[in-house]
Amino acid sequence: MNGWIVLLWSFVAALVLIVIGIFVALVLMGRINLFPTAEPTAVPTPEVTGVVDTTYSVLVLNASGEENLDVQLQETIVNSGWSADSVSYGPAGSQDFADTTVYYVSEADELAAIGLADVIGGAEVVQDDFYADPNNPDQKQLVIVIGTDRATVAPESEEPPVE
Repeated sequence: MNGWIVLLWSFVAALVLIVIGIFVALVLMGRINLFPTAEPTAVPTPEVTGVVDTTYSVLVLNASGEENLDVQLQETIVNSGWSADSVSYGPAGSQDFADTTVYYVSEADELAAIGLADVIGGAEVVQDDFYADPNNPDQKQLVIVIGTDRATVAPESEEPPVE
């Protein structure tokens, strides 16, 4: 009977040593981390929703190279609640502006600019005082520069085709 007990304890001791050996090997190989560090979680940025504020005047500048986009966008804005007197349009100084952008002057105008960008079907929103009226710095105005991303016709290449 004593022989069986010694054999049983020998078997248990061998099994414990094998399990400990496997565990240590896994730790050394990096498959088990005894002291894991907390991974930083990404903090979601809150989505800012715009406000449609028809008290702003809107200037639409066509820099897409395609005619009448400014007129079409002016009609869209007027149909969204702005008075026709508060929305003006015209050509831009350049005809190769890449992305349609809504410009606003002060931080207080940001939500209105985002709202206007939503009204026109999406656009970049950028704070810049380039279009601010120096004679009337308190004027509530947003400026839309229509880019080539809104053009339905591909711009013509100035280079002749290669044959």
